[in-house]
Amino acid sequence: MKRRDFLTTQAVLAGTALSMASGTTCHAQTTDPDTTNSSTSADAANGKKRRVRQSVMGWCFSDIDAPTLAKHCKRIGFEAIEGIPASSYDAVTKIGLKIALTGSHGFANGPLDPKNHAEVERKLRQGIDLAVRYGAPNVITFTGMAKKGISDASARRNCLDCWKRVLPYAEEKNIGIVLEHLNSRDDSHPMKGHPGYWGDDLHLCADLVHAMDSPKFKLLFDIYHVQIMNGDLIRNIRQYHPIVGHYHTAGNPGRGELDENQEINYPGVIRAIVATGYQGYIAQEFIPTADDPIDSLEKAFHLCDV
Repeated sequence: MKRRDFLTTQAVLAGTALSMASGTTCHAQTTDPDTTNSSTSADAANGKKRRVRQSVMGWCFSDIDAPTLAKHCKRIGFEAIEGIPASSYDAVTKIGLKIALTGSHGFANGPLDPKNHAEVERKLRQGIDLAVRYGAPNVITFTGMAKKGISDASARRNCLDCWKRVLPYAEEKNIGIVLEHLNSRDDSHPMKGHPGYWGDDLHLCADLVHAMDSPKFKLLFDIYHVQIMNGDLIRNIRQYHPIVGHYHTAGNPGRGELDENQEINYPGVIRAIVATGYQGYIAQEFIPTADDPIDSLEKAFHLCDV
């Protein structure tokens, strides 16, 4: 499933499949998770520290249907899942996974442009309603792409005005809205970077969160995107942890596995997050390149289970 479809609308999500394989391969795991060797499951369970609540972004595993992916996630030890069709929520929650994050409007047509406000508000409310129904703590939002003729000052004001009209509903329903910072540098793949995205600076997004001045409006700190645009990950985590409501991972460069071929020291980064007292979800959002994406997912789980 395409992440942009997930983030654009829950309705579209229900029938969407990811159709981009440019530069990556993501082959479905053929082993039935229900018939996985029990000793392997037991060994995995015995080694879990469980100080980190981990989730999985389902769009990254497009060749695996959501219920099958959920069974693998449950076996591995993940607590939650996100980025899957809303039509699969019932199935995955029956398997025992929680929904960590619901979608709303897309990252392109955000509140930066007043022409998008009606759509943004409607889809955020829909995402909030889904979060209430399935017990998810947060719904995602974005600034949108920069637009010619809209100054930075106007973009800031437009975003805040739009979000402030939705915030009372989120507060009433006790659901958080999390603003995701995205990188605008990587133009190699439509889901590895987002050239033209206005909210590409971590400090700008943090300023927007502070301006909203609500415990129900926080930052989605995507470690991969922040590394590309701002770096200094642990210092930024320590600085902004009071306003962070969700985390995403991926290896850099390339948005691949969290392995030795990328530059982020994930055990150190995750330990820094744990040290802040963070109690929310950290979601694996890497695009697998190995022949066995479930093996990659399991390795990422254990790497971050610090």
